[in-house]
Amino acid sequence: MSDQDPTPRIQVDSDWKAEAQAEKERLSQKEAELEEAKGQEGSGAPGELPAADFKGLIGLLASQAIMGLGAYTDPKTGGVVIDLVGSKFAIDLLDTIEVKTKGNLDEAEQTELTNILTELRTRFVQVADVVAQQQAQGTMSPDAAIDPVASGGTSGVIETP
Repeated sequence: MSDQDPTPRIQVDSDWKAEAQAEKERLSQKEAELEEAKGQEGSGAPGELPAADFKGLIGLLASQAIMGLGAYTDPKTGGVVIDLVGSKFAIDLLDTIEVKTKGNLDEAEQTELTNILTELRTRFVQVADVVAQQQAQGTMSPDAAIDPVASGGTSGVIETP
């Protein structure tokens, strides 16, 4: 019989320990960088939702309003899609938020909300005027938007030349 133990033994030398420690430090640094990136706005991983905060809420509603004011085209016709009713609703929701949060927002939030509402209202009036002009000239397709003032607004496609 042999005096040797059949269990293999791991030999740990100083080089291996140094490499393991360096790898541990690199991983810790990467973790810290990821945590820091998560804390910064808009720097989440692809597919990750942004923070659910006030800025996100008003941004979402503003995006809805802008989309309805012609920010995209109809793939079938190539015309600009206008949804005055949907845009007005999103703008009205932002206005309601402004009224209901009066005195409860910090200066930056209040300024951003006021600026967004001013821009959206201005753009809404401009787009509504273009729709009304095109309808008056008869240059709008029959299934396109109706006069937003006379009918309370609607949606449609404005043909682009």
